[in-house]
Amino acid sequence: MKATARLVAELDSAGRTVLRELRSMAPLTLFPRRRSTPDALVHLVNSATSPLGGDELRLIVRVGAGARLTLSGVAATLALPGPRGEASSSIVEVSVEDGGWFSYLPEPTVVTARARHVAELRVSLAGDAAFRAREVLVLGREGEAPGRLTSTQHVVRDGRAVLRQTLDIGDPALGASLAYLAGRRVLATEILLLEEKPVEPAGGEWWSVSPLTGGGALVTALADNTVDAERMLTLA
Repeated sequence: MKATARLVAELDSAGRTVLRELRSMAPLTLFPRRRSTPDALVHLVNSATSPLGGDELRLIVRVGAGARLTLSGVAATLALPGPRGEASSSIVEVSVEDGGWFSYLPEPTVVTARARHVAELRVSLAGDAAFRAREVLVLGREGEAPGRLTSTQHVVRDGRAVLRQTLDIGDPALGASLAYLAGRRVLATEILLLEEKPVEPAGGEWWSVSPLTGGGALVTALADNTVDAERMLTLA
């Protein structure tokens, strides 16, 4: 299955964020929510079993100058194996113009046994655009070993790199080591680029805050379940 969805948000003359384009393609289905506030909220729903091995999914988001948009998930995503062992892929491409604000909050992704999935987040920010994104990865369903996941996050501001990170999860050799995720089943990260002021590094037993170039931070947490992982992200 190949699918591309597109979402464009702009600021109108009354100072409200309006959705100039909202194009879904199963399994990437976009549902806007009516709000009394000037910002916009859209839910992303998987309207079919996906990603399945061999699927190629692409989501394109454009946020205009001064517009404010939140895109949130409503249910966990299951990365499933294909019939012939092929990999699936999902690409999220985001651009936010000067003064825009975008928050991307999908629900957790569960990497099921034998699945092979490649996920990419590509973000381009202009000027003082603000951005927030959360990723929660669950390594297998209860009682099973995870499949293979490669997750890449690439963020630039005015053409300069802010974050370039790749996580490779599910390698059996690494998984056997206590140094590899410390045996935890949930890995959560959050990119926070909401202000340009510097952020001090910080950390606890299973979480850390890493400053990013030009302000903002990358928050990382390890836990045995998604509730604890998201709680630590909020605490950090």
